[in-house]
Amino acid sequence: MDTIFFVFSKLAQFCIEPLNWVIVFVCLSLLFMSLRKPQLCKRFLLLALTDLLIVGWLPTSEIFLRALEDSVPKVSLAQMSERDFGGIIILGGAIEGGVIAIDRGEVSIYSSAERVTKAFELIRKYPDLPFIFSGFSGRLSPKGISEADAFKQLIKEQGLPEKNAHYEKQSRNTYENVLLMKPMILELGANEALKPWLLITSASHMYRSLKIFQKQGIAVIPAPVDYQTSHSLSWGKFDLEDGMQNWNKLMHEGIGLLAYWITRKI
Repeated sequence: MDTIFFVFSKLAQFCIEPLNWVIVFVCLSLLFMSLRKPQLCKRFLLLALTDLLIVGWLPTSEIFLRALEDSVPKVSLAQMSERDFGGIIILGGAIEGGVIAIDRGEVSIYSSAERVTKAFELIRKYPDLPFIFSGFSGRLSPKGISEADAFKQLIKEQGLPEKNAHYEKQSRNTYENVLLMKPMILELGANEALKPWLLITSASHMYRSLKIFQKQGIAVIPAPVDYQTSHSLSWGKFDLEDGMQNWNKLMHEGIGLLAYWITRKI
């Protein structure tokens, strides 16, 4: 069932990405042009243009993405000590393992690089805390090394301590992240009262992640990173690349929340 859910989620993600609809509208306009139906051709071209304008004008996505990123407030770690935490959780989604890491001999990091850099910062700050990196691959047909193995390589390259390192190498989505880490977290905290763990993931992804951890009865302290919005909107800015990324994050999380709610994962 989880595999069916995973495959369906990838198909749904393709269907909801706004720029994919531009391709659909253009193809339909060409079809109606070949059928000599100019009115329908013009309508679908107009839809394609409208789609591009909505995606590119940043406030249309920023206003919703900002609300999602602000839904989980950032905790001030400066006021807390190492004794307050059970460990550190780093969710995958920022690292390119796969064939590229094998062919090039280098691990690539996506635009969500702050997940990795924040992890490095906290591992250095709290060297005695255990940490778990969770992630195999989010691809339908993964090849090469897992995200967890790629992160392990980065840890070695950075010269960070590995005595408290733990890796979960099977999960394909956030629900599987939590489900497969749960036994590890309970085992690592078995000798003392279970303390909340620091959770590192993108700000837009934090709300859904937090709800899944709560559903599984695991207390976490959010450490959101990778913010894409500021406190003010970019009213005069038009940027298709940034707009596309914002909309993709927004739609991905929105559909993810709906799907997880329907399947009672949150």
